[in-house]
Amino acid sequence: MIEKDICIIGAGPVGLFAVFEAGLLKMRCHVIDVLPQVGGQLSEIYPHKPIYDIPGYPNIKAQELIDKQMEQIAPFKPTFTLGERVEGLQKQDDGSFHVIGSDGTVIHCQVVVIAGGLGCFEPRKPDLVNLELYEKSHVHYMIKDPERFRDKHIVIAGGGDSALDWTVYLANVAKEVTLVHRNDSFRGAPDSAEKVHRLAQEGKINLLLSHNLVSLGGNGHLEHIHLINKQKENIVVPAEDFIPLYGLSPKLGPIAEWGLNIDKNAIQVDTYDYATNVERIYAIGDINTYPGKLKLILCGYHEAALMCQSAFKYVYPDQKLSFKYTTVNGVNTF
Repeated sequence: MIEKDICIIGAGPVGLFAVFEAGLLKMRCHVIDVLPQVGGQLSEIYPHKPIYDIPGYPNIKAQELIDKQMEQIAPFKPTFTLGERVEGLQKQDDGSFHVIGSDGTVIHCQVVVIAGGLGCFEPRKPDLVNLELYEKSHVHYMIKDPERFRDKHIVIAGGGDSALDWTVYLANVAKEVTLVHRNDSFRGAPDSAEKVHRLAQEGKINLLLSHNLVSLGGNGHLEHIHLINKQKENIVVPAEDFIPLYGLSPKLGPIAEWGLNIDKNAIQVDTYDYATNVERIYAIGDINTYPGKLKLILCGYHEAALMCQSAFKYVYPDQKLSFKYTTVNGVNTF
């Protein structure tokens, strides 16, 4: 059995930042994640995707952010169980928990923090003819290595942040980028949308708004995509690779059976400290919901900081939360 103060479910950026905030308060953490490596969606789905809203970084690659966070938490010596799904939760007589993994790992902790991002997820697939014929070779629901699109004709579909950001990035990689969106405006960040429109005006990408996908076609390999616009005109776009970025369908998995208040696959929390309705269980990051919720990494960091301040009372019930700031060998510590 692993004995820790806090068990964090989810090794994404928000879960890792919770390790840092807990470490400042002398709380020991164990992190468990179903993925085989730390980083959550950032490492699994888009490690090379640029991120623009991290303070101090005009832009930073997703994997680079995770690497820096691992460096940040290293002094606190967190432990990890990776490649194992959380299957059960058992409350003990003293209020603590046993968190049980699918391979038999048991973590005894005073506090459980759910930082599972979107939970168990799968990509949302477009409904178009011949999609299944090219899924294993020319259809990409996530981008792990953007270099595979070097000097190719690619079509990106979607109107959210991921579609916009990848369009901007791949404009300097692919031979030709076409962004297709079924509406005439984007859901993503206005700044990203402005960059896409500017690239289109400069002739660096093709932007097709108010167009719907119809089918994929080719002779043994993907060669073109058939579209239709709102005037019902048929359009054929050359394509060697197709990247539909419609987001992910979240599923909470076994967490949904823990008696937590759930709203549309998200866990309801109190914004005072991001506690759930079950004492000693908190939810931070994209997996929670509350009025005014924004699904940003930055917001998850804020939630992690306040959560740790609240969790302290369960780990050290006889102590008051206080800070003592010192400098040891030129290093600032608490």
